[in-house]
Amino acid sequence: MDAELDLVTFVDDDGNEVTMEIIRDFFYEGEQYAILVEYKEMCDCEEDMCEHYEEDCDEQEEAYIMRVVPVGDDEEEFIPVEDEELFDRLIDFVQNELDADEDEEEYDDEYDEDDEDE
Repeated sequence: MDAELDLVTFVDDDGNEVTMEIIRDFFYEGEQYAILVEYKEMCDCEEDMCEHYEEDCDEQEEAYIMRVVPVGDDEEEFIPVEDEELFDRLIDFVQNELDADEDEEEYDDEYDEDDEDE
C-alpha cells in the first residue's frame, strides 16, 4: 500500500507550476520548517519504473528548507529562509539532530523486530 504523499504546488517567477513533496517537517527555535524536494511522478510503464525515471533517480535531488506559517484554518504558507546564518543553523540541525533521530528510530525498529522473532 502506498503511503500518502504530502504535496504542495508553487508558481515560479515565470508562472510555471512546480509540485514539491514535503519529505520532513520539524520545529526549530519555536518555528515550524519543512524540507521539500521537487516531486517526480513515476511513469506509467509496463515495468515498475521507466528508464527515464531511473536516470533521474541517479541525480542528487535539490532540497529546500522553508518556514511554515499557518494561514487560516487549513492552509499554510511556505516562506523561503533568506537569513544565511539561520539557514546554516537549520542545515546543521537537520544533518545532526534529525538524522540522529532517524538512525535511532531505525535501530529501535530493528530491535523491536528482533524481539518479535524470539
